[in-house]
Amino acid sequence: MNTRTLRVAALLASTVLSGAAAAQTGPASTAHPALWPAAKSQGLVDPATEAFVTALMSRLTVEEKVGQVIQADIAHIKPEDLVVYPLGSILAGGSSPPLGAPDRSPQKPWVDTARAFREAAARRPGGTPIPLMFGIDAVHGDNNVVGAVLFPHNIALGAAHDPALIRRIGAATALETSAAGFDWAFGPTLATPRDDRWGRAYEGYSEDPEIVRAYAGQMILGIQGAVGPYTGGKDGVIQQGHVAASAKHFLGDGGTQDGHDQGDARVSENDLIKIHAQGYPPAINAGTLTIMASFSSWNGQKMHGAKGLLTDVLKGRMGFDGFVVGDWNGHGQVPGCKPTDCPTALNAGLDMFMAPDSWKGLYDNTLAEVKSGVIPMARLDDAVRRILRVKAKLGLFQAARPYEGREGVIGAPEHRALAREAVRKSLVLLKNDGVLPVKSSAHVLVAGSGADDIGKQSGGWTLSWQGTGNTNADFPNAESIWSGLKTAIEAGGGHATLSVGGQFDQKPDVAIVVFGENPYAEGVGDLKTSLEYQPGAKTDLALLKSLKARGVKVVSVFLGGRPLWVNPEINASDAFVAAWLPGSEGGGIADVLIGDKAGKPRADFTGKLSFSWPKRADQFRLNRGDKPYDPLFAYGYGLSYAKPGKVGRLSEVSGVKAVSDNVVSYFVGGKTPAPFAFQIAPTTSVQIAPVDAGGVQEAGRQITFAGDVPALLSIVGDKPLDLSFQTNAEMALSFDYRVDAPASAPVTLAMGAGRLDVTPPAGAPIGRWSSLKIPLKCFQAAGTDVTKVAAPFELATAGTFKLSIAEVRLTTDPAGAVCPAKAR
Repeated sequence: MNTRTLRVAALLASTVLSGAAAAQTGPASTAHPALWPAAKSQGLVDPATEAFVTALMSRLTVEEKVGQVIQADIAHIKPEDLVVYPLGSILAGGSSPPLGAPDRSPQKPWVDTARAFREAAARRPGGTPIPLMFGIDAVHGDNNVVGAVLFPHNIALGAAHDPALIRRIGAATALETSAAGFDWAFGPTLATPRDDRWGRAYEGYSEDPEIVRAYAGQMILGIQGAVGPYTGGKDGVIQQGHVAASAKHFLGDGGTQDGHDQGDARVSENDLIKIHAQGYPPAINAGTLTIMASFSSWNGQKMHGAKGLLTDVLKGRMGFDGFVVGDWNGHGQVPGCKPTDCPTALNAGLDMFMAPDSWKGLYDNTLAEVKSGVIPMARLDDAVRRILRVKAKLGLFQAARPYEGREGVIGAPEHRALAREAVRKSLVLLKNDGVLPVKSSAHVLVAGSGADDIGKQSGGWTLSWQGTGNTNADFPNAESIWSGLKTAIEAGGGHATLSVGGQFDQKPDVAIVVFGENPYAEGVGDLKTSLEYQPGAKTDLALLKSLKARGVKVVSVFLGGRPLWVNPEINASDAFVAAWLPGSEGGGIADVLIGDKAGKPRADFTGKLSFSWPKRADQFRLNRGDKPYDPLFAYGYGLSYAKPGKVGRLSEVSGVKAVSDNVVSYFVGGKTPAPFAFQIAPTTSVQIAPVDAGGVQEAGRQITFAGDVPALLSIVGDKPLDLSFQTNAEMALSFDYRVDAPASAPVTLAMGAGRLDVTPPAGAPIGRWSSLKIPLKCFQAAGTDVTKVAAPFELATAGTFKLSIAEVRLTTDPAGAVCPAKAR
């Protein structure tokens, strides 16, 4: 990245904004368009396109126009529905599988799904046929498709400081997305994360708008190519191997109070402009076809209903000529609205509702509101014109889709090589006491939970929304970090041994330990009170200390979606590398860590921090330019072999009381993680004892109900849980169980007042382990107040019953979930 150019751009931006705060009047959420940077959509409006759209609109009925502004999810609509309902778009949500196929599927089922929906829409009798747009989250590659190349997440790409690399990644992502049957990628994220507790921090390039500003236009050009005049669709975006981009989330999602996902950005208009809006002018100037509205609010006003920002600023001052799409039922959060009814959002400037499961009711209500005048026809026409304009630019009105279904595109060697290059460029060396690079002729022990786990190294938005439940078998075109290290070491005549727990018979020359955060995505990944890594348990720290105690030099490779307080882990390491979430090409790490036989580097570290690294666990909002500014490692820090540095012993005082942010894991690995514990009542009628489960000693608990009086076993926390997000996110309570003696009376499972009859599952065959998943919405429907859950697991019966349980947690995987009847 040309830092001089960035600084000049930053200076110009600050000059334009000087005095803006003083000029503001009115409510805190009132936008003043004249204060905002001007921009103009490039290539979207031209006479030929507008003439084509005008002629098309003259033939549309009001029903067809309303259909264009609604998008449904493939898990909640059937192709046959499009024969009746003229919807404008469908999407494949983060955990929505292709039709009739597993949720982890390769290219063909996705292509078949896209074609099935398009063909059904084309069969609608009468009317004017309008092609569908098919969208998908492409957060770090075409990440829902098995075999696709997974690039490092944006936080890693920010550390690379390389706009040209970003454009190349965008182009490769578009090719693979197009080959899988999609024509619209929901990305890039242009958030500027300011609080590292936010569970989507890794989707941002940097805490500082300079990198966001430099990357935004390049990623748009990579994904879409240069949008040109309309020529009948022969050379539209998809015909060139590109897809529509969606700059997101407009606006302020990275600036919410306390880092709460879907929260409130309580910032001045000046800060909203100079910090959070800087990626949008270059994205618009580059021709982004769509922009996604944010779930979040600005000073109390939901973005989906913010006319001043969506219409006056974005479409007016910034000259955006594409269309604004909502986020997953985000319109339903606007005051006075619900997912099936929200004229306020459309009137505010939203052009397409993302209504995954609410589309049918929303269609009926929106149609009625247009006919009654609640939604002016002029506003509907403007939204439809924008959508049709984008479809024309994409080339959707032509049958040619030259890349759809093409073999050899998804997982192409050149894309894998690009991803590996991105991994190398994104690694940041925080500490090196002379142990790196490792000689390829050495005896190397590779340890840690992330060493041979492609899912963990890839993070959230990987084959599923949260990125959980993956195995290495799900990644046919990928390489784990262990595999890459092994290949590099053996090529130099060395010897590599994998031992996740760090055991060895022969002492190694060095240990490379790969550890860090488990995958997560929005909401689930939010932290509340501390940036400390592994508060309480410290199992990875124990591994590092164990190796050091045995005289082994330790290289730590830390995987994570944000900077965390890891001072103790750094102290226990001879070298410490921030690898972020590198994606599917783990070999890129070996390229830099493993030298030649003599220990000379094969590639140097070039990555520099795009996020400040905390000195204490309470430095949630730690950003370049803050006063005071006291990081452990400042923005822009990064050692290299060419320019080494010394890191002394660090303070191990975290600055916060040991607490737990856990709200989803209740009994795992034979333990109740903080802040949860078992309770039984009455204590004379229920017994609990350890039992083996899943081949692991004492990983379960056997519960024995005496049957003399009604009794219960519960798992309780230290305070009531707010599970409203988890409920809205379609999460389910999941646990493994084994019936050891049959129940003599009905058995219930409850969360608060919502009590369900689980007597049928309790009648499972004796001695066989089974699993039960119950959606949180089932408990809510039965009476649970999901904002105040004191006991997330409460099993009760008045009879005799003996069963064993294990792995009690919330899951984002809906497969196999059931909804038992409400208990009487």
